[in-house]
Amino acid sequence: MRKTTLTCCLVLVLGLGAVPARISARTAGIQAGIQAATDESLFREAKLLLFDKSWKAALDKIDELIDKFPSSPLSGQALFYKGECLSGIGGREREALRAYKGYIGLDDAKPSLVEESEGSIVDLAFDLYKEGNESALREIESRLDHENKVVRYYAAYKLSFVSDKKEAVKAAPILSRIVETEKDPELLDRARIALLRVSPESLKSAEDRKPQVGVTARMLRIRIRKAGQREPAFSLNIPFALADLALSAMDEDDKAAIRKKGYDITKIITELSKSKESILRIAGDDGSIIEIWID
Repeated sequence: MRKTTLTCCLVLVLGLGAVPARISARTAGIQAGIQAATDESLFREAKLLLFDKSWKAALDKIDELIDKFPSSPLSGQALFYKGECLSGIGGREREALRAYKGYIGLDDAKPSLVEESEGSIVDLAFDLYKEGNESALREIESRLDHENKVVRYYAAYKLSFVSDKKEAVKAAPILSRIVETEKDPELLDRARIALLRVSPESLKSAEDRKPQVGVTARMLRIRIRKAGQREPAFSLNIPFALADLALSAMDEDDKAAIRKKGYDITKIITELSKSKESILRIAGDDGSIIEIWID
């Protein structure tokens, strides 16, 4: 009898001990579920705020997610969206650059977000350059050799806007390659306009190397001769179809200055297009001669 009672007591004790263990395991599972729901909810709220361009509020959510749940599978993407928030706030470009670079360096970074990050880095670097930080151009120039052609093309296009022409002309090889090989009309037009800004001669060379199909295109030709010189100081030959691109690339101040002298470039091109033989000669105040014709 005493043996039976002892056995029952042992079973009872062991049984009671197993209950807390089962409860502890269940509680741990519930806590893990709560954490997952929390980091997911923070991430979801941040994205909604980003959609509304509530940059500061979204940044607070992102920072909370990263601080509280550094091991969360969402913390990586949160770094990308932190860059988006900092870019949107303004004045925090360097912090945004660090966030984007941090995301790019992750092993599980998504290719689509990496591509967006690279484009944002180019934009931020250009903004810093405009504010006087010339060293920021290195961020753009370094992407001219990027393995992703989308990033490579965008870096070249953005570099074409740089006021320092010695720097801007570094984009010419990539832009020329676009003109020679790509078929998308919008991409081609952007590359041609950019080349007209940095190196009109490169555009002519690229068009010459590009396989021609069909009828030979009419050409717009421009020559500028300085006073007393027979050879032109400047020469440009481009397909007439690109004349509108040339006008688009011309600075509005330059157009206004020419109009003040009595010449409307848009009107001139329109009138020249009606004739295959007319040559327009414009005499400059310094004795230079500008000749424009289409053949």
